This record gives sequence, structure tokens and C-alpha cells, in this order.
Amino acid sequence: MKRSLYEADHEAYRDTVREFLAREVVPHQHDWDEQRWIDRSVFARAAKSGIYALQVPETYGGSGEADYRYRMIVCEEIARINALSFGLTVSLQDDLVLHYLLDLTNDEQKQRWLPGFAAGDLIGALAMTEPSAGSDLRGMRTTARRDGDNWILNGQKTFISSGIMSDVLVVAAKTDPDGGSRAFSLFVVERDTPGFERGRKLDKLGLPAQDTAELYFEDAVVPAANLLGDEGKGLQYLMSHLPRERLGVTAKAMATTRAIFDATVEYCQNRQAFGAPLTDKQHVRFELAEMETEIDLAEAYTDRSVLAYNAGELSAVDAAKGKWYLSELQKRVIDRCLQLHGGYGYMMEYPVARAYLDTRIQTIYGGTTEIMKEIIGRDIAAR
Repeated sequence: MKRSLYEADHEAYRDTVREFLAREVVPHQHDWDEQRWIDRSVFARAAKSGIYALQVPETYGGSGEADYRYRMIVCEEIARINALSFGLTVSLQDDLVLHYLLDLTNDEQKQRWLPGFAAGDLIGALAMTEPSAGSDLRGMRTTARRDGDNWILNGQKTFISSGIMSDVLVVAAKTDPDGGSRAFSLFVVERDTPGFERGRKLDKLGLPAQDTAELYFEDAVVPAANLLGDEGKGLQYLMSHLPRERLGVTAKAMATTRAIFDATVEYCQNRQAFGAPLTDKQHVRFELAEMETEIDLAEAYTDRSVLAYNAGELSAVDAAKGKWYLSELQKRVIDRCLQLHGGYGYMMEYPVARAYLDTRIQTIYGGTTEIMKEIIGRDIAAR
């Protein structure tokens, strides 16, 4: 069944993305993984080549292009070369941080941050998770109190993607202990903020080149001009931006699942066992048939979600459905693909082994599978 998501302009853009990755990422991705660090200059070249930040208005140096299909193509091409640490960092910019800076900033803030973001000179991060608060956003303990023209932040964040590299961080903090759902506000904390310190770079199971860190705020002095949106609406802002974040996880999962499956099909066609290709074995063909069917069906839902997002119609419930199902499908398919590779699947030189480690986190971040099911279940129960 021919896929109908893309038009000619999208396929022309694919050529641009593919050429950029071949020139700027493929020669370096192994070294980045070994060094546990991506050379940040690649993000400036990526932004200037239109690999991300397309949605930034032309006034601030972007293209003003909001069509998510371009973002989907970036996911697919990054998955094709298995550069998932690089891909997550790009997703963090395009699917998370950028939309807080586009949607919640005033004109002065836009002038301060969007040009650097559009040029790839400014790397962002989102700081919500705390040692005692992951999916439960209301459990956050980081506080902010007003002090004249500043806010004073105290607390700790953990598991923050790009926490070391980032220049600006969107930080959630409690501004009213008795405020209930209006207890939280968002702030942009800049790199050299007094009282803000970065902890250790965390040693993760996968995604070695993508830095993840602990953050500490000890009487950190944040100018009042760095309040993002209105005081007390932080929880509302976080919830309203989750569909885009979860669509980003869906897009990455879809792209990586397809790429690893395609690589596995090629492996099974070429790998000889008992004097014939693996695809001569009925069991192998059945395994491939089941996986391709599931992937094709999931792709149809993903494409529908992309078009719904473009139309401003992707609901939090529908985004949650895609997030949990695609991330779980990815986990299941990659595990089966590794099995079909046999011993070679356990070798890090094969894409399936790297992807097996790098993608495991996707059923967890952006809201766990269990939380996604709870969101969907509550919606069903309330009908």
C-alpha cells in the first residue's frame, strides 16, 4: 500500500536532510558515542541547513514553516543512519523547547532567544523531572519566590536531556505552595545564572552521546523578565504542550522501527543458514510478515496523527495512544529483529544492537506507557 503522507516538496527536502546527515553526522557519530558528547557546532550547521527550527518566524531567522511532515522526514532519515543520540537532541529542540519559546514568550523575550535558536547557536532543555517527581508533575518540589525584580529558585532536577550542553532551560517551579493547580510557573534559566549549577553527566543504558544531567538551584537568581507566560499557569502550559512532545516520541519510534525492520529484512535475505537464505525458512517469513503488518498499521495511525497536528486537532488522548503504542511496538519489533540476527544482533557494530539500547527509554520519557493508558482510560470512563 503506497504511503500518501508526503508531497513533492517533502521529498525534495528529504534529499537535503540526507545530504546533510551524510556530510555532517555519519563521519562523526561513532566518535560522539565513544566520547559521550556531540560536537555542538553540528547543531548550528543543522539549523542553518534547515534540519530543525523551521517553525521559527522569518522575523527571527527561521522559515515560518509549521508543517510537521518536514519534522517526520528528519526523524526517518536520522533513523536510517541510526544516529539516535543526535536525533533525540534535535527532537528536544523542535518538539519541546521551541514551542514553549514560540507560544509563551513576549516580544522582548522572542528577540532575546529566537534568533539564537533559529541559528542553532542556542541549545535548549526542558527541566521538569525531579528525584521525587517524574510523571507526577504535581509532586515537584523546586520553588521560586519573588524578590524585587528577581525570582529566587531552590530545588533539584534530574534526567534532564541536554542538561550539560544547554544555554537556556525551561524550568518548572512552585510559586504558590497553596495554589493547587495554579501552584506552578515556568522560567527560562540561562547558562550563567548565579546559584544555578549542573551536576554530573549521567551514565545511561543507551543514547551515550546525548548528555543527560542533574541540575541544582541554590538561591538561583532569575530575572523577573525570564518568567515564561503568566505566573501560576505553569501546569496548564506543561499539559498543553504534551501532545507535541508525545507526537515527537511517536515519530521517532515509527521511524526507528521501520528502519531497523528494513535492515533486518535485508540481513535475512543475505544471511545463509543450512545452505539457503534465512528468508527461505517459513518461521522467519512469518516473523517478518507479522512485524511488517503491525508496522504498516501503526504507520497509518502515525500519519493520521501528523495530519491532525497540522490541522490543530491532535488531542492529548490521541497523542497518548500513539506514544504508548508506537514506543511499545518499537520495543517489541527491535527485540524480535535482534533475535533474527542471531549472535550478530548482539554486536554493537550492527544497527539493531545500538537501537536495542538507544530506544528502550521511549516507553518511559514523555510519560510512561502506564500513564498514557491512564489518560486514555479516564477519557473512556468519562464518556
